[in-house]
Amino acid sequence: MYSNSEFNRWRRHPWHGLHVRADDAPKDIVQVYIEMTPSDVVKYELDKASGFLMVDRPQRTTSSPPALYGFIPRTYCAEEVAKRCPGVEVADGDPLDICVFSERHITRADILLKARVVGGIQMIDGGEADDKIVAVLEGDNIWGDVHDIADLPAIKTERLQHYFSTYKMVPGKENNVKVDLVYGREEALKVIAAAELDYNHHFGHLHTEAKASE
Repeated sequence: MYSNSEFNRWRRHPWHGLHVRADDAPKDIVQVYIEMTPSDVVKYELDKASGFLMVDRPQRTTSSPPALYGFIPRTYCAEEVAKRCPGVEVADGDPLDICVFSERHITRADILLKARVVGGIQMIDGGEADDKIVAVLEGDNIWGDVHDIADLPAIKTERLQHYFSTYKMVPGKENNVKVDLVYGREEALKVIAAAELDYNHHFGHLHTEAKASE
């Protein structure tokens, strides 16, 4: 079990204390920590210092995420992720976001699930790369056989694009968000790999220190 004095001693930190994949899982099956559900109109986000879910802000509009929304543990969006997004020099400095479609309603956050990566949306927010990986719940009875974003109904992706293009809108303030490019499974896996590299560059020392103290 991961342990480090910088983080909570008694519970695994959802970002640092878990793994991208379960042991022996295929590369397209990732673990996901869920921060928000499709019924949420309050923006919840992981408090990175403590590992607890916190209220970030109430949404100004009635818009709610069209899918489960969270991040992939031990990923980070920095230099390598930015390289995969033409026209930007930096990424948003957060774990890699992921949206997961499920036929059954999952109504609570602060949970873990396994998801199959099928694609992604290249989001540029204020000049920063802020990719959104798109996935389906592993074993889902409706979406479980989907392997690429092209296999999803187009409206699924369109709703995600609309949500991310509008969820930060504030009257009188320019909304500098682009969500025009949708990519498939292979590019999504390359973005995840880049985010894993960024995590190792910036936070790999935490795990080295933890092993040294055992």
